[in-house]
Amino acid sequence: MRETIFLLALASANSGVALRAVEPMLPRLASDFGESVSATAVIISAYAFAYAGAQLLYGPLGDRFGKLRVVTLSLAGAALASFGCALAEDLATLAAMRFATGLFASTPVMLGMAYIGDRVPAAGRQPVIARFIIGTITGQALGPAVGGAATDLIGWRGTFALLGTVFAVVSAILLLRTRAQWGDEKAIALSANPFAVHLRLLRASRVRHVVAIGFIETFLFFGAFAFLGAYLNLRFDLSLTLIGAILAGFGAGGVLYTFMVRRLLMELGQRGLVLGGGLACFACYVLAMLTPVWSLFIVCTIGLGFSFYMLHNTLQMKATEMAPDARGTALALYSSAWALGQAAGVAAMGLAVGLFDYQAAIIAFGAGYFFLGLWMRRNLDRL
Repeated sequence: MRETIFLLALASANSGVALRAVEPMLPRLASDFGESVSATAVIISAYAFAYAGAQLLYGPLGDRFGKLRVVTLSLAGAALASFGCALAEDLATLAAMRFATGLFASTPVMLGMAYIGDRVPAAGRQPVIARFIIGTITGQALGPAVGGAATDLIGWRGTFALLGTVFAVVSAILLLRTRAQWGDEKAIALSANPFAVHLRLLRASRVRHVVAIGFIETFLFFGAFAFLGAYLNLRFDLSLTLIGAILAGFGAGGVLYTFMVRRLLMELGQRGLVLGGGLACFACYVLAMLTPVWSLFIVCTIGLGFSFYMLHNTLQMKATEMAPDARGTALALYSSAWALGQAAGVAAMGLAVGLFDYQAAIIAFGAGYFFLGLWMRRNLDRL
């Protein structure tokens, strides 16, 4: 089981790289296509919207045909779509190929957590989930660094080709190492219409609350975070490589959290984690927008990663328990809302930046994240 969880974490890492690699390349893409940064950010929203919608199908498929099988085959499709991104001749085509990548790359995190939920008792599950998401965190940390450095070195087309190659390699490793287990996963009989299962689950108030909070969480956090790279470029005129390295501090903060999660749970409990995460996140966004020197951004992005996972890991734990009888489908609902929130948040932040400015918009989203943590502390029993 440990090797399988590690391989699923590896697959999650690559999906995280694919998700975040485009952030530091936005200025270059905007220049090459003759568009604004806000308009170019459509490639982030396209990936996230597809990521959100596809999981509604993959959750029931994972429950029916096996989580490991579905992850392995979907990553092969993500490889082909990434190669399509490298061949795009205009922004519309690139957005379409990013949409296709998101359709296939959405399985490892969601079905990986479902796999853990099926096999690890609830009492010890949150630390295991925290260790599993090191893969996602590492991928999201490496994403900006890979995207920035690779775009500087081999261009954005080469960067997408590199992502496609890694997707193909990870899919092949999963096939070789987990193929023998595909027949061992317990199949769950579902309705002929997989979406009927989603409707049944949404009748439960607990499921509705977790799904809604998952949407709001990423709407606020990633709506702001996705524009930090463009802000650094505008405010301090840094190279894409340096911007990517700074944004990678998010992953470092997340990994630091995974090493401290057991102690934090003992000392703060889940209520303390969500409140502290919301407050610290707000403080980091304020400091990032007000600092006159770019070096302090490193501290801010590390703090943002740590504070985000304080709240997010607690919500993940709640998501694994909201419908144990159809865990893959339930986590598909949660993950879909999570991705949809990110897509909507990036789109909303693009409008806010156009109407106001980076500083006011990002601080406002950070304040919203603090109020979310405050609400969760008071209503955690409803999740």
